Amino acid sequence: MSPEEKLKELGIELPVTPSPIGSYIPALRTGNLVFLSGILPLRQGKLIRQGKVGKDLSLDEAREEARTTAINALAALKAHLGNLDKVKRCVKIAGYVASSPDFTEQPKVLNAASDLLFEIFGERGRHARSSVGVNVLPLNSPVEIEFIFEVLDEESD
Repeated sequence: MSPEEKLKELGIELPVTPSPIGSYIPALRTGNLVFLSGILPLRQGKLIRQGKVGKDLSLDEAREEARTTAINALAALKAHLGNLDKVKRCVKIAGYVASSPDFTEQPKVLNAASDLLFEIFGERGRHARSSVGVNVLPLNSPVEIEFIFEVLDEESD
C-alpha cells in the first residue's frame, strides 16, 4: 500500500502547510535528501497546547502533539514533492521536547511521531533519531521536530 493510500485508510487528512514563522524555508532538497525545518504541532495555524511536558502537559498529551507534528511534516513534504509516494525512506528525525526539569521521558514523546511514520511507510519509515529535552521552544510549543527524508531520483519523479 502506498503512503498516500495508507493516509486515506487511517483517515488522516494533511493540513495546509503553514507559512514559516521566521527567515527560513520549510523544505530544502539537496540531491536525494529533503531536509524539513523544525515543525511545530500547529492546527489551523495555532498551537492547541503550550508549555512544558511534565508540568503543563501530560506524557499522553505530548505524544498527541508529536503525532500532530509528524502529520504537519508530511504535509510540508507533500507540498515540496507533490506526492508522498516519492519518499524512499525516512532517514532521521531530531525531536525537541520542552520539558520540566524532572521530566525524562522525551523518547516516549517522540515515539508517537516515529510510530506514525512506520505505520505510513512501513520499514521505509524506520529512522535514526535524537530526543532532546529543552527549556523552551518557539511560541511556547511543547514539541518541535526536524526531519530528513530520502526521495527518489529526480529522473524517477
